[in-house]
Amino acid sequence: MEEYILSIDAGTTNIKAALVNRQGQFSGSASQALSMHHPLPGWSEQDPNQILRALKQTVQECIHGVGRTTLKGVSISNQRESILVWDKSSGKAIVPLISWQCNRSKDVCTHLIKNGHQEMVYAKTGLVIDTLFPAAKLSMTLDTLPNATEMLSSGKWLVGTVDAWLLWHLSDGEIFATDVSNASRTQLYNIHEQRWDKDLLDLFRIPEACLPEVRPSSSSFGCVKAFTNEIDGLPIISMIGDSHAALYGHTNFSEGVKATYGTGSSLMAPVSSPIVSQERSLTTTVAWQDDEGMTFALEGNILHTGAAVGWMSSLFNGIKSEDLTRIPALLYDNGGVYFVPALSGLGAPHWNSNVKGIICGLTDSITTEHLVRAALESIAFQVKDVFDAMEQATGRKLNRLFVDGGPTANPWLMQFQADVLNRPIVRSKVPEVSALGAAYLGGKTLGWWNTHDEISTLERATEIFEPNPSAIHLEAIEGWKSAIAKCLTNT
Repeated sequence: MEEYILSIDAGTTNIKAALVNRQGQFSGSASQALSMHHPLPGWSEQDPNQILRALKQTVQECIHGVGRTTLKGVSISNQRESILVWDKSSGKAIVPLISWQCNRSKDVCTHLIKNGHQEMVYAKTGLVIDTLFPAAKLSMTLDTLPNATEMLSSGKWLVGTVDAWLLWHLSDGEIFATDVSNASRTQLYNIHEQRWDKDLLDLFRIPEACLPEVRPSSSSFGCVKAFTNEIDGLPIISMIGDSHAALYGHTNFSEGVKATYGTGSSLMAPVSSPIVSQERSLTTTVAWQDDEGMTFALEGNILHTGAAVGWMSSLFNGIKSEDLTRIPALLYDNGGVYFVPALSGLGAPHWNSNVKGIICGLTDSITTEHLVRAALESIAFQVKDVFDAMEQATGRKLNRLFVDGGPTANPWLMQFQADVLNRPIVRSKVPEVSALGAAYLGGKTLGWWNTHDEISTLERATEIFEPNPSAIHLEAIEGWKSAIAKCLTNT
């Protein structure tokens, strides 16, 4: 009888669930869409109760018709850097989920940097002070809540990322925990000493009593209880941030670089120890912790990639996904038009939350097609900027880029990415690499696989896009650099 891990991927725009067997193959999946709210310019929020409802529906659909005895555990990957506060006794959220995309803490971050805290925060966490990370958003939000300090210090209110919120409800409030990868993204966790850091907690005024226990990514997180009958009693066997999970899913255990394309994008490469660069163009994070030890990663976070295309498409009453391959191929080039999608500032390698997005190079010959192509090109150019920064930080040539995520289904974009990088692009044919990586970690907890080498031998279908030597786009790359320079002066 076939056995499965139920792997949940709680992303920004949807929740997905997949069944993964002992051969590392998908045997069924389901998904539910999630909505995003923007109450003020630059603010991004989600309804945490919608996430729970979508999780239950997705799980029930995914495992429909599957024998209960064939399910051996639950793995979770999740959107990172989003944060919320909930009441311990009732489990009800005190505030909406504050999204990683939200830049409401822009003034807080500017104040912290001006007061000289950047060096200390970066040295301890591997992260620059930026609106992407939860600590400043949380600090600002708590200032608006009456009695927040008292409720948090007493442990009556709890603070956590999406994985901790899901685990709390899956376990019916019995387990309050997170994993090292998610903890390392809060800007409250010391990645060298592997603990919540008193200096950081004091700086952001967050009591440790409200924070979850930090556990290895591949470990026991209790059992599902009183959530939905179909999975009640199943052990929860891994938790990990979605970008980290994708790195694990590509089996980049010690080398290589991957890019996960989604609402935003993350480039990540494993490293043996934290890299703290003077330029601070990239961050260092805990990639995961399993029974083979702690792995770190160098990372570059891009805030708007798929979201940039979605925004541009919305200006024209929506454009079908199949048109996003057809439209750019109709044109010889971009017509000199560049779109820098700093819709809530720029992430890596620029880290500037004050800039505004720009479209430049407009003439009377520019069409809708040029603007759509410019949005797609912005994805590839931003990935190249981070890829180049990674080569500089590691001091070595990166020979290829492993890719996953929804936008990678666009063959035009993948070929353009290969041409811009002048490197082969290795596209996973597995639809949900983050869910696969979480399942691999869960399988290690179960003893399905004992080593990274064993996991590396599992069959994974890929497709390679080779760069076209006659289409390196040097002129277009220079045009992008000029557009970025203009954007960085547009505050």
